[in-house]
Amino acid sequence: MQTARIIRSTIVIVLLVLLWGLGWWCRMRDILEYCIGHHRRNVAPGTHVVHEGGRTGHLYVLIEGRLEVIKGDTVVASITEPGAVLGEMSVLLDQPHTATVRAASDSAIYEIDDAASFLREQPEVALLIARMLAQRLNVANTYLADIKRQYAGHGNHLAMVGDILQSMINLAPTKVSPGSDRQSDPRI
Repeated sequence: MQTARIIRSTIVIVLLVLLWGLGWWCRMRDILEYCIGHHRRNVAPGTHVVHEGGRTGHLYVLIEGRLEVIKGDTVVASITEPGAVLGEMSVLLDQPHTATVRAASDSAIYEIDDAASFLREQPEVALLIARMLAQRLNVANTYLADIKRQYAGHGNHLAMVGDILQSMINLAPTKVSPGSDRQSDPRI
């Protein structure tokens, strides 16, 4: 019974992401138009575009190919959509990159050196990125709310999801250092 609920919830989340992704795909391709004239870079398989913990101040936009997003030593995503933006969280938060991005195949990217200026000069791109980030947050919140509902009153570590949701809503705009089991965020 419990497993069936988890599977249903996961399917709903995946469908939401897929339906949202169809509309976003068209908008992501629109970003490529704004990048024409910026530095185009060819990236060989295995080459790191972004290093977790590093700072570049750059935005990267996939033209073609396949990139992998790596958090720690785990591949968390594969990016193949032309117009996909990378490095936006680091630029917007003025913090080091939160993941490594590596080419998984021959790829081409636009590299925008002064990303903050680019976003000020191209508010349409900034709005598209804001919508993408809001959508990611919406999917995460929906998923966490579903876990909270399923595990309310169980008394295990999943029951603390409500505390996580509350802390996400009340976070002050400060420098954030995401934690893990080994390193907790003292504000939570």
